[in-house]
Amino acid sequence: MSGLLRKPVAATGLVHAITPEAAGWSYVGFDLWRLAPGDTAQGHLDGRETILVLVEGCADLSVGVADFGQLGARMNVFERTPPHCLYVPPGQDWRAEATTLCTLAVCSAPSPGGRPAQRLGPECIELEPRGTGTNTRYINNIAMEGRDVADSLLVTEVFTPAGHWSSYPPHRHDEDDFPRITYLEETYYHRLNPADAFGIQRVFTDDLSLDETMAPANDDVVLVPKGHHPCGAPYGVEMYYLNVMAGPRRNWRYQTHPAFSHMNGK
Repeated sequence: MSGLLRKPVAATGLVHAITPEAAGWSYVGFDLWRLAPGDTAQGHLDGRETILVLVEGCADLSVGVADFGQLGARMNVFERTPPHCLYVPPGQDWRAEATTLCTLAVCSAPSPGGRPAQRLGPECIELEPRGTGTNTRYINNIAMEGRDVADSLLVTEVFTPAGHWSSYPPHRHDEDDFPRITYLEETYYHRLNPADAFGIQRVFTDDLSLDETMAPANDDVVLVPKGHHPCGAPYGVEMYYLNVMAGPRRNWRYQTHPAFSHMNGK
């Protein structure tokens, strides 16, 4: 399988438009908008729920007839403050009008509907450490399994300090065998500090039938259809990524690569 590294298709406006069909899978969709003040983005997805994440900047957001006003506060993603986020039920129109320079992520997955439009942050999102030593990174859990805020979507932000590993030890979630492991497709939207640097991500299966090592740049997206998917932040480079996961059930259960099983829980 090739084409896992997706480059921006534009500098402004709709920067990424990754549908399940374009990704070659069944569940996860990911769009990214880069807006100037006064610019608008909008969408409508039948049969799919959406979580809007204001990665940077501020915008006036509405869903249907509900006006949520101006959301957003974080002007630079590397501030590591909690993001402002909004849940959009399937079949409802959403609209964002930027009030500052704004980066808006649109995360989507199948849903039967029935949940209301609602804010998901910054309230109830706290930065949490994970890992030890140079495996330490910091997590903003936007909509992971512990928050009953979506039917399919699992969404989280990860901040990886310079010189550290992330999504590590290598692990996979590519089988539908709950509770041992779950099948979850996943996207990584990468940001780097400095912005002209690069990170490292490898996506590989146990039998190496899939084995790709990539150097994602700022604003790139990496697709993880299966296999292990560790990331590395080079010395002197901070790495941020926004993860979107979805599959047949909204549970995150994974298997660690056998060579790293002694590191489980670290």
